[in-house]
Amino acid sequence: MVVKNEADRIRHINDLLYRATRPIRILSHVSWSSDVRKQFFNRGAQELPVVSYPPFNVAEPLEIISEARRFIKDSSVDVWLSRQANYIENSARMLAACGTPDYFKYSRDLYGTPLDVLPDQISTSHALATRFDEQIESFTHIDLGAPPPACYLAGTVAEEMEAAVKTMFNEEAPEILIVDELSANALAGPKRIRIRRTASFTDKDINQLIHHEAYVHVATSLNGLAQSDLKLLAAGHPGTTKTQEGLAVFAEFITGSIDLDRMHRLADRVLAIQMAIDGADFLDVYRYFLDRTGNEGQAFENARRVFRGGMVSGGAPFTKDIVYLDGLLRVHNFLLAIVSAGRADCLRLLFCGKLDIEDIPILYELSERGLCRPPKYLPPWANDIRFLLCFLSYSSFLNNIDLGHIRAHYDELLEVIPKR
Repeated sequence: MVVKNEADRIRHINDLLYRATRPIRILSHVSWSSDVRKQFFNRGAQELPVVSYPPFNVAEPLEIISEARRFIKDSSVDVWLSRQANYIENSARMLAACGTPDYFKYSRDLYGTPLDVLPDQISTSHALATRFDEQIESFTHIDLGAPPPACYLAGTVAEEMEAAVKTMFNEEAPEILIVDELSANALAGPKRIRIRRTASFTDKDINQLIHHEAYVHVATSLNGLAQSDLKLLAAGHPGTTKTQEGLAVFAEFITGSIDLDRMHRLADRVLAIQMAIDGADFLDVYRYFLDRTGNEGQAFENARRVFRGGMVSGGAPFTKDIVYLDGLLRVHNFLLAIVSAGRADCLRLLFCGKLDIEDIPILYELSERGLCRPPKYLPPWANDIRFLLCFLSYSSFLNNIDLGHIRAHYDELLEVIPKR
Protein backbone atom coordinates (compact mmCIF):
# COMPACT_ATOMS: atom_id res chain seq x y z
CA MET A 1 0.00 0.00 0.00
CA VAL A 2 1.19 3.53 -0.82
CA VAL A 3 0.85 5.82 2.23
CA LYS A 4 0.12 9.36 1.08
CA ASN A 5 0.45 11.35 4.32
CA GLU A 6 0.87 11.05 8.08
CA ALA A 7 -2.84 10.70 8.84
CA ASP A 8 -3.12 8.02 6.16
CA ARG A 9 -0.18 6.14 7.70
CA ILE A 10 -1.76 6.19 11.18
CA ARG A 11 -5.07 4.96 9.74
CA HIS A 12 -3.35 2.15 7.87
CA ILE A 13 -1.48 0.90 10.95
CA ASN A 14 -4.70 1.04 12.96
CA ASP A 15 -6.53 -0.94 10.32
CA LEU A 16 -3.85 -3.63 10.31
CA LEU A 17 -3.67 -3.93 14.10
CA TYR A 18 -7.45 -4.07 14.29
CA ARG A 19 -7.41 -6.95 11.78
CA ALA A 20 -4.80 -8.71 13.89
CA THR A 21 -7.12 -8.68 16.90
CA ARG A 22 -10.04 -10.33 15.09
CA PRO A 23 -9.02 -13.99 15.57
CA ILE A 24 -7.90 -13.38 19.16
CA ARG A 25 -10.88 -14.23 21.37
CA ILE A 26 -9.29 -14.87 24.73
CA LEU A 27 -12.25 -15.66 26.98
CA SER A 28 -13.92 -17.97 24.50
CA HIS A 29 -10.65 -19.77 23.70
CA VAL A 30 -9.81 -20.49 27.36
CA SER A 31 -13.38 -21.38 28.39
CA TRP A 32 -14.15 -24.81 29.82
CA SER A 33 -16.95 -27.00 28.52
CA SER A 34 -19.75 -27.98 30.89
CA ASP A 35 -18.42 -31.56 30.72
CA VAL A 36 -15.38 -30.53 32.80
CA ARG A 37 -17.63 -29.48 35.66
CA LYS A 38 -19.78 -32.61 35.42
CA GLN A 39 -16.72 -34.86 35.44
CA PHE A 40 -15.22 -33.01 38.41
CA PHE A 41 -18.28 -33.50 40.60
CA ASN A 42 -18.92 -37.03 39.33
CA ARG A 43 -15.50 -37.86 40.77
CA GLY A 44 -16.46 -36.39 44.12
CA ALA A 45 -14.50 -33.13 43.64
CA GLN A 46 -11.38 -35.06 44.69
CA GLU A 47 -9.39 -35.07 41.44
CA LEU A 48 -7.94 -32.32 39.29
CA PRO A 49 -10.21 -31.53 36.35
CA VAL A 50 -9.06 -32.66 32.91
CA VAL A 51 -9.07 -29.71 30.52
CA SER A 52 -7.86 -29.35 26.94
CA TYR A 53 -7.72 -26.33 24.65
CA PRO A 54 -7.98 -26.10 20.88
CA PRO A 55 -4.80 -25.17 18.99
CA PHE A 56 -4.45 -21.50 18.16
CA ASN A 57 -3.02 -20.39 14.81
CA VAL A 58 -0.60 -17.76 16.04
CA ALA A 59 0.91 -17.22 12.58
CA GLU A 60 -2.11 -15.36 11.21
CA PRO A 61 -2.13 -12.40 13.65
CA LEU A 62 1.68 -12.29 13.83
CA GLU A 63 1.91 -11.88 10.07
CA ILE A 64 -0.47 -8.90 10.16
CA ILE A 65 1.38 -7.35 13.10
CA SER A 66 4.66 -7.73 11.24
CA GLU A 67 3.14 -5.88 8.29
CA ALA A 68 1.93 -3.09 10.59
CA ARG A 69 5.39 -2.69 12.13
CA ARG A 70 6.81 -1.92 8.69
CA PHE A 71 4.98 1.40 8.85
CA ILE A 72 5.73 2.26 12.49
CA LYS A 73 8.33 4.99 13.01
CA ASP A 74 9.52 6.73 16.18
CA SER A 75 7.05 9.55 16.99
CA SER A 76 5.00 9.62 20.21
CA VAL A 77 2.04 8.23 18.26
CA ASP A 78 4.26 5.44 16.94
CA VAL A 79 5.35 4.54 20.47
CA TRP A 80 1.65 4.12 21.30
CA LEU A 81 1.07 2.03 18.17
CA SER A 82 4.09 -0.12 18.92
CA ARG A 83 2.79 -0.74 22.43
CA GLN A 84 -0.55 -1.87 21.03
CA ALA A 85 1.22 -4.20 18.61
CA ASN A 86 3.14 -5.76 21.50
CA TYR A 87 -0.05 -6.33 23.49
CA ILE A 88 -1.76 -7.99 20.54
CA GLU A 89 1.26 -10.17 19.77
CA ASN A 90 1.57 -11.35 23.38
CA SER A 91 -2.17 -12.06 23.47
CA ALA A 92 -1.81 -14.35 20.48
CA ARG A 93 1.24 -16.06 21.95
CA MET A 94 -0.58 -16.57 25.24
CA LEU A 95 -3.40 -18.45 23.50
CA ALA A 96 -0.86 -20.58 21.67
CA ALA A 97 0.67 -21.46 25.07
CA CYS A 98 -2.53 -22.61 26.78
CA GLY A 99 -1.91 -25.40 29.29
CA THR A 100 1.85 -24.75 29.52
CA PRO A 101 4.10 -22.78 31.91
CA ASP A 102 4.61 -20.13 29.20
CA TYR A 103 0.92 -19.26 29.46
CA PHE A 104 1.56 -17.60 32.81
CA LYS A 105 4.53 -15.69 31.43
CA TYR A 106 2.32 -14.00 28.85
CA SER A 107 -0.60 -13.56 31.24
CA ARG A 108 1.73 -11.86 33.72
CA ASP A 109 3.08 -9.52 31.06
CA LEU A 110 -0.41 -8.65 29.80
CA TYR A 111 -2.44 -8.33 33.00
CA GLY A 112 0.17 -8.18 35.74
CA THR A 113 0.20 -10.09 39.03
CA PRO A 114 -1.30 -9.37 42.46
CA LEU A 115 2.07 -8.24 43.82
CA ASP A 116 2.86 -5.73 41.05
CA VAL A 117 3.33 -2.23 42.44
CA LEU A 118 0.90 0.43 41.24
CA PRO A 119 1.93 3.93 40.06
CA ASP A 120 2.11 5.21 43.68
CA GLN A 121 5.11 2.84 44.06
CA ILE A 122 3.55 1.40 47.23
CA SER A 123 0.12 -0.16 46.66
CA THR A 124 -0.60 -3.55 45.12
CA SER A 125 -3.88 -5.20 44.19
CA HIS A 126 -2.97 -7.98 46.65
CA ALA A 127 -2.62 -5.47 49.48
CA LEU A 128 -5.96 -3.91 48.57
CA ALA A 129 -7.62 -7.33 48.43
CA THR A 130 -6.11 -8.27 51.80
CA ARG A 131 -7.29 -4.98 53.28
CA PHE A 132 -10.82 -5.49 51.97
CA ASP A 133 -10.83 -9.03 53.30
CA GLU A 134 -9.72 -7.93 56.76
CA GLN A 135 -12.10 -4.97 56.79
CA ILE A 136 -15.09 -7.07 55.79
CA GLU A 137 -14.20 -9.68 58.43
CA SER A 138 -14.18 -6.90 61.04
CA PHE A 139 -17.86 -6.31 60.29
CA THR A 140 -18.88 -9.83 61.32
CA HIS A 141 -20.03 -8.68 64.76
CA ILE A 142 -22.36 -6.11 63.21
CA ASP A 143 -25.88 -6.98 62.13
CA LEU A 144 -25.78 -6.01 58.47
CA GLY A 145 -29.13 -7.59 57.80
CA ALA A 146 -29.73 -10.52 55.51
CA PRO A 147 -28.06 -10.29 52.09
CA PRO A 148 -30.49 -9.62 49.26
CA PRO A 149 -31.92 -12.88 47.93
CA ALA A 150 -30.71 -14.10 44.54
CA CYS A 151 -34.27 -14.58 43.40
CA TYR A 152 -34.14 -13.01 39.95
CA LEU A 153 -33.69 -15.35 37.01
CA ALA A 154 -32.02 -14.66 33.70
CA GLY A 155 -35.32 -13.72 32.03
CA THR A 156 -35.95 -10.88 34.47
CA VAL A 157 -32.40 -9.58 34.07
CA ALA A 158 -32.78 -9.72 30.29
CA GLU A 159 -35.95 -7.61 30.45
CA GLU A 160 -34.32 -4.99 32.68
CA MET A 161 -31.19 -4.94 30.52
CA GLU A 162 -33.16 -4.61 27.30
CA ALA A 163 -35.06 -1.60 28.62
CA ALA A 164 -31.79 0.02 29.77
CA VAL A 165 -29.90 -0.44 26.49
CA LYS A 166 -32.81 0.73 24.35
CA THR A 167 -33.02 3.92 26.38
CA MET A 168 -29.26 4.48 26.23
CA PHE A 169 -28.35 3.36 22.71
CA ASN A 170 -31.61 3.56 20.74
CA GLU A 171 -31.17 1.88 17.33
CA GLU A 172 -27.63 0.77 18.25
CA ALA A 173 -28.81 -1.15 21.31
CA PRO A 174 -27.25 -4.62 21.51
CA GLU A 175 -29.41 -7.73 21.40
CA ILE A 176 -30.00 -9.40 24.77
CA LEU A 177 -29.54 -13.17 24.66
CA ILE A 178 -30.00 -15.87 27.28
CA VAL A 179 -27.49 -18.66 26.65
CA ASP A 180 -26.80 -22.05 28.19
CA GLU A 181 -23.02 -21.79 28.54
CA LEU A 182 -21.00 -18.71 29.43
CA SER A 183 -17.75 -18.07 31.29
CA ALA A 184 -19.46 -15.51 33.53
CA ASN A 185 -23.00 -14.62 34.59
CA ALA A 186 -23.08 -12.05 31.78
CA LEU A 187 -20.79 -10.86 28.99
CA ALA A 188 -21.24 -7.78 26.82
CA GLY A 189 -20.18 -6.82 23.31
CA PRO A 190 -21.31 -4.10 20.93
CA LYS A 191 -23.88 -6.31 19.21
CA ARG A 192 -25.13 -8.55 22.01
CA ILE A 193 -25.19 -9.00 25.76
CA ARG A 194 -25.30 -12.64 26.80
CA ILE A 195 -26.75 -13.79 30.13
CA ARG A 196 -26.20 -17.30 31.47
CA ARG A 197 -29.52 -19.15 31.73
CA THR A 198 -28.68 -20.97 34.97
CA ALA A 199 -27.46 -17.87 36.83
CA SER A 200 -29.54 -16.22 39.54
CA PHE A 201 -29.29 -12.58 40.55
CA THR A 202 -30.07 -10.13 43.34
CA ASP A 203 -31.51 -6.67 42.75
CA LYS A 204 -27.98 -5.29 43.27
CA ASP A 205 -26.64 -7.69 40.65
CA ILE A 206 -29.05 -6.34 38.06
CA ASN A 207 -27.97 -2.75 38.62
CA GLN A 208 -24.31 -3.80 38.63
CA LEU A 209 -24.69 -5.52 35.27
CA ILE A 210 -26.46 -2.56 33.70
CA HIS A 211 -23.86 -0.03 34.86
CA HIS A 212 -20.89 -2.37 34.33
CA GLU A 213 -21.70 -4.28 31.16
CA ALA A 214 -24.05 -1.94 29.29
CA TYR A 215 -23.18 1.60 30.30
CA VAL A 216 -19.39 1.04 30.24
CA HIS A 217 -18.44 -1.99 28.12
CA VAL A 218 -21.09 -1.58 25.44
CA ALA A 219 -20.71 2.22 25.41
CA THR A 220 -16.94 2.12 24.91
CA SER A 221 -17.33 -0.58 22.25
CA LEU A 222 -19.82 1.47 20.24
CA ASN A 223 -17.75 4.62 20.70
CA GLY A 224 -14.73 2.72 19.42
CA LEU A 225 -16.63 1.45 16.38
CA ALA A 226 -17.44 5.06 15.52
CA GLN A 227 -13.70 5.85 15.29
CA SER A 228 -13.30 5.39 11.54
CA ASP A 229 -9.72 6.70 11.62
CA LEU A 230 -8.66 4.73 14.69
CA LYS A 231 -10.30 1.32 14.32
CA LEU A 232 -8.08 -0.11 17.03
CA LEU A 233 -10.21 1.72 19.62
CA ALA A 234 -13.02 -0.72 18.83
CA ALA A 235 -10.85 -3.73 19.70
CA GLY A 236 -10.57 -4.63 23.36
CA HIS A 237 -7.30 -6.40 24.11
CA PRO A 238 -5.44 -7.10 27.37
CA GLY A 239 -3.64 -3.75 27.15
CA THR A 240 -6.98 -2.00 27.67
CA THR A 241 -8.51 -4.40 30.20
CA LYS A 242 -7.37 -2.69 33.40
CA THR A 243 -8.89 0.62 32.40
CA GLN A 244 -12.08 -0.91 31.00
CA GLU A 245 -12.75 -3.06 34.05
CA GLY A 246 -11.59 -0.27 36.36
CA LEU A 247 -14.12 2.08 34.78
CA ALA A 248 -16.82 -0.56 35.07
CA VAL A 249 -16.19 -1.22 38.78
CA PHE A 250 -15.91 2.52 39.45
CA ALA A 251 -19.33 2.83 37.80
CA GLU A 252 -20.68 0.32 40.31
CA PHE A 253 -19.25 2.40 43.15
CA ILE A 254 -20.41 5.82 42.05
CA THR A 255 -23.93 4.60 41.28
CA GLY A 256 -24.32 2.74 44.59
CA SER A 257 -24.65 -0.57 42.75
CA ILE A 258 -21.88 -2.38 44.61
CA ASP A 259 -22.02 -4.12 47.98
CA LEU A 260 -19.81 -6.03 50.40
CA ASP A 261 -20.50 -9.37 48.75
CA ARG A 262 -19.34 -8.06 45.38
CA MET A 263 -16.17 -6.55 46.85
CA HIS A 264 -15.48 -9.74 48.75
CA ARG A 265 -15.70 -11.72 45.49
CA LEU A 266 -13.30 -9.35 43.72
CA ALA A 267 -10.84 -9.50 46.62
CA ASP A 268 -11.04 -13.30 46.83
CA ARG A 269 -10.17 -13.62 43.15
CA VAL A 270 -6.95 -11.67 43.66
CA LEU A 271 -5.97 -13.70 46.72
CA ALA A 272 -6.73 -16.97 44.90
CA ILE A 273 -4.60 -15.96 41.90
CA GLN A 274 -1.63 -15.36 44.19
CA MET A 275 -2.25 -18.77 45.78
CA ALA A 276 -2.05 -20.37 42.33
CA ILE A 277 1.09 -18.42 41.44
CA ASP A 278 2.63 -19.73 44.65
CA GLY A 279 1.83 -23.31 43.58
CA ALA A 280 -1.70 -24.06 44.80
CA ASP A 281 -3.51 -26.41 42.42
CA PHE A 282 -7.15 -26.36 41.34
CA LEU A 283 -8.27 -28.48 44.30
CA ASP A 284 -6.56 -26.15 46.78
CA VAL A 285 -8.23 -23.09 45.28
CA TYR A 286 -11.58 -24.86 44.93
CA ARG A 287 -11.50 -25.74 48.65
CA TYR A 288 -10.49 -22.16 49.50
CA PHE A 289 -13.57 -20.85 47.70
CA LEU A 290 -15.75 -23.61 49.14
CA ASP A 291 -14.73 -22.50 52.61
CA ARG A 292 -15.52 -18.89 51.70
CA THR A 293 -18.86 -19.47 50.00
CA GLY A 294 -20.21 -22.78 51.27
CA ASN A 295 -21.46 -23.42 47.72
CA GLU A 296 -19.85 -26.17 45.62
CA GLY A 297 -21.02 -24.80 42.27
CA GLN A 298 -19.88 -21.27 43.01
CA ALA A 299 -16.55 -22.53 44.37
CA PHE A 300 -15.95 -24.45 41.13
CA GLU A 301 -16.79 -21.42 38.97
CA ASN A 302 -14.53 -19.15 41.03
CA ALA A 303 -11.63 -21.60 40.82
CA ARG A 304 -12.23 -22.10 37.10
CA ARG A 305 -11.73 -18.35 36.54
CA VAL A 306 -8.27 -18.62 38.09
CA PHE A 307 -7.10 -21.65 36.11
CA ARG A 308 -8.77 -21.22 32.70
CA GLY A 309 -6.10 -21.43 30.03
CA GLY A 310 -3.39 -22.22 32.54
CA MET A 311 -2.25 -25.31 34.44
CA VAL A 312 -4.67 -26.93 36.89
CA SER A 313 -1.64 -28.35 38.72
CA GLY A 314 -0.70 -24.81 39.82
CA GLY A 315 2.00 -22.26 39.11
CA ALA A 316 0.53 -20.89 35.87
CA PRO A 317 -2.85 -19.20 36.43
CA PHE A 318 -4.83 -16.74 34.33
CA THR A 319 -4.17 -13.40 36.06
CA LYS A 320 -6.88 -11.33 34.37
CA ASP A 321 -9.04 -11.11 37.48
CA ILE A 322 -6.58 -8.85 39.27
CA VAL A 323 -7.62 -6.05 36.90
CA TYR A 324 -10.87 -5.29 38.70
CA LEU A 325 -9.18 -3.93 41.82
CA ASP A 326 -6.00 -2.82 40.06
CA GLY A 327 -8.04 -1.00 37.43
CA LEU A 328 -10.37 0.53 40.01
CA LEU A 329 -7.40 2.08 41.82
CA ARG A 330 -5.91 3.39 38.59
CA VAL A 331 -9.17 4.86 37.26
CA HIS A 332 -10.16 6.47 40.54
CA ASN A 333 -6.72 8.00 41.02
CA PHE A 334 -6.66 9.25 37.43
CA LEU A 335 -10.06 10.89 37.87
CA LEU A 336 -8.84 12.55 41.07
CA ALA A 337 -5.72 13.75 39.23
CA ILE A 338 -7.90 15.24 36.49
CA VAL A 339 -9.72 17.35 39.07
CA SER A 340 -6.59 18.33 40.99
CA ALA A 341 -4.88 19.43 37.77
CA GLY A 342 -7.94 21.27 36.49
CA ARG A 343 -8.03 19.02 33.43
CA ALA A 344 -11.68 18.03 33.23
CA ASP A 345 -11.28 18.46 29.47
CA CYS A 346 -9.58 15.02 29.45
CA LEU A 347 -12.48 13.23 31.13
CA ARG A 348 -14.51 12.35 28.05
CA LEU A 349 -11.45 10.86 26.33
CA LEU A 350 -11.73 7.91 28.71
CA PHE A 351 -14.85 6.80 26.87
CA CYS A 352 -13.87 7.30 23.22
CA GLY A 353 -13.17 3.58 22.80
CA LYS A 354 -11.30 0.65 24.29
CA LEU A 355 -8.16 2.26 25.69
CA ASP A 356 -5.70 2.40 28.54
CA ILE A 357 -5.30 5.44 30.79
CA GLU A 358 -1.70 5.68 29.63
CA ASP A 359 -3.02 6.29 26.09
CA ILE A 360 -4.78 9.54 27.05
CA PRO A 361 -1.96 11.96 26.03
CA ILE A 362 -1.70 10.37 22.57
CA LEU A 363 -5.45 10.27 22.09
CA TYR A 364 -5.61 13.94 23.05
CA GLU A 365 -2.97 14.63 20.40
CA LEU A 366 -4.90 12.58 17.85
CA SER A 367 -8.14 14.36 18.72
CA GLU A 368 -6.39 17.68 18.06
CA ARG A 369 -5.46 16.32 14.63
CA GLY A 370 -9.07 15.38 14.02
CA LEU A 371 -8.38 11.64 14.05
CA CYS A 372 -10.01 10.78 17.38
CA ARG A 373 -13.70 11.62 17.71
CA PRO A 374 -15.51 12.53 20.95
CA PRO A 375 -17.52 9.69 22.48
CA LYS A 376 -21.10 9.38 21.33
CA TYR A 377 -22.23 7.58 24.48
CA LEU A 378 -21.37 8.32 28.09
CA PRO A 379 -22.59 6.51 31.21
CA PRO A 380 -25.20 8.58 33.05
CA TRP A 381 -22.82 9.27 35.94
CA ALA A 382 -20.12 10.55 33.55
CA ASN A 383 -22.62 12.56 31.54
CA ASP A 384 -23.64 14.43 34.71
CA ILE A 385 -20.40 16.39 34.79
CA ARG A 386 -21.56 18.75 37.57
CA PHE A 387 -22.15 15.87 39.97
CA LEU A 388 -19.03 13.98 38.93
CA LEU A 389 -16.70 16.94 39.40
CA CYS A 390 -18.31 17.70 42.77
CA PHE A 391 -17.81 14.09 43.90
CA LEU A 392 -14.21 13.98 42.66
CA SER A 393 -13.34 17.37 44.15
CA TYR A 394 -14.48 16.19 47.57
CA SER A 395 -12.62 12.87 47.16
CA SER A 396 -9.49 14.75 46.09
CA PHE A 397 -9.67 16.90 49.23
CA LEU A 398 -10.03 13.81 51.42
CA ASN A 399 -6.85 12.38 49.89
CA ASN A 400 -4.87 15.33 51.28
CA ILE A 401 -6.08 14.89 54.86
CA ASP A 402 -3.68 13.34 57.38
CA LEU A 403 -5.69 10.22 58.14
CA GLY A 404 -3.26 9.15 60.85
CA HIS A 405 -4.21 12.04 63.12
CA ILE A 406 -7.89 11.79 62.20
CA ARG A 407 -7.99 8.07 62.93
CA ALA A 408 -6.16 8.49 66.24
CA HIS A 409 -8.74 11.07 67.31
CA TYR A 410 -11.73 8.91 66.47
CA ASP A 411 -10.15 5.70 67.74
CA GLU A 412 -9.88 7.41 71.13
CA LEU A 413 -13.49 8.55 70.84
CA LEU A 414 -14.72 5.03 69.96
CA GLU A 415 -12.77 3.31 72.75
CA VAL A 416 -15.36 4.36 75.32
CA ILE A 417 -18.18 2.77 73.32
CA PRO A 418 -18.54 -0.95 74.15
CA LYS A 419 -18.67 -3.30 71.19
CA ARG A 420 -21.79 -5.40 70.79
